[in-house]
Amino acid sequence: MESTPASRAATDRARRQAAEQLLLSRWGEAKISPSRVRIEALMEVLGEPQRAYRSIHITGTNGKTSTARMIEELLRGFGLRTGRYTSPHLMDMTERIVLDGQSIDDGAFADAVTEISPYLEMVDRKSDIPMTFFEAMTGLAFAVFADAPVDVAVVEVGMGGAWDATNVLQSPVVVITPIGLDHTEYLGDTLAEIATEKAGIIHAGSSAILAAQPTEAAAQLLKRAAEVDAAVAREGLEFGVIDRQLAVGGQVLTIQGLGGVYDEIFLPLHGGFQGENAALALAAVEAFFGAGAASGPIELDIVRAAFAAVTSPGRLEPVRSAPTVLVDASHNVAGMRATAEALNEGFDFRQLVGVVAMLADKDARGMLDVLEPVLDTVVVSQNNSPRALDVDELAALAVDVFGSDRVVVEPRLDNAIEAAVALAEENSNGVLAGAGVIVTGSVVTAGEARTLLGGRRS
Repeated sequence: MESTPASRAATDRARRQAAEQLLLSRWGEAKISPSRVRIEALMEVLGEPQRAYRSIHITGTNGKTSTARMIEELLRGFGLRTGRYTSPHLMDMTERIVLDGQSIDDGAFADAVTEISPYLEMVDRKSDIPMTFFEAMTGLAFAVFADAPVDVAVVEVGMGGAWDATNVLQSPVVVITPIGLDHTEYLGDTLAEIATEKAGIIHAGSSAILAAQPTEAAAQLLKRAAEVDAAVAREGLEFGVIDRQLAVGGQVLTIQGLGGVYDEIFLPLHGGFQGENAALALAAVEAFFGAGAASGPIELDIVRAAFAAVTSPGRLEPVRSAPTVLVDASHNVAGMRATAEALNEGFDFRQLVGVVAMLADKDARGMLDVLEPVLDTVVVSQNNSPRALDVDELAALAVDVFGSDRVVVEPRLDNAIEAAVALAEENSNGVLAGAGVIVTGSVVTAGEARTLLGGRRS
């Protein structure tokens, strides 16, 4: 019987799911063995695919994925074929590997896993610790980009920098987004220790594009740049947002770039932090093209068009209206603080209900403290991650922060979202335009919510 497009799609989907399970049989992302030995061995047997294209490498604590997406749009606007590698994913694993703005399709993903598997096993046999899931995914992405081939890869660090699997790159441009306290069990207990680890992606002769940083973090980044003779551009000095106006559906920016001023840039995302991400992205692309004060700005019309096309799934993303339901992947205190500021600035909710589910290794109390002034009611729940914070533990923290009269407990996330929507409608006095629900607390939570609410693969 002749196959149909639908049957081929179903076959490819099944093959992709089988390939995902093969990768997931390895150590998960929560289990780390800090070393580049295994990934370097894989790159060697694959013929160093990461050397086949130029790259822009991104680390930091918050804003990495949004900044990567902006950089990718800018590069595509200038006619370059791009690859983008980010983590974690929201809905399925193929979102991590993007070619020319589109997630790798199911069949190509399955084919790539089949092709790389013998090489993974070859490295496994020579190591006391088999390659981890993230190492295997990184090798897969770099090989896919080489096969495409891409002109430039935009690559987000998985964790830290120096020993991260992505740091087999020697990128001419590196970007470091704001650094805060996160993953302290691996990166250190102080901002200086974390910054030292993240500074490891700055290599000799590279250009380092630095977001505004706490003093102790900035000192370590600048120290590393000086040690390897890297050029540095700092937000607030060499580049930055010089004007920001709220607009319907986002904001309008004027950015001081490395090569000049870029005005009337519409960014269809909410929050001052996204404006800062845009300035970082623009400076990174200017540095990639060698633009500066002597050469002047890059093409303004292309910059405007690229930023207007940017999306950031799972970052204050509206997925339903009447009442408005937002999905947000904030998962640490700094990220939640930025979310709260954006909610106060960009939305006029008279009634806002939160659905919150978090991971056990995060500062749940700190995030609830940030949310308390913003939410009228919080519905606490639990996501499907093995690392999920137990709903009863989260409820106890929420009652302590919000008071028992403002806390509802729904262990299942689908029921929690339904309860939150009902509460928003009930308390809106019939004016649904002023009622809202935000689902937040974890990337896992945001991904599950997008699936439940019919969101498309990002």
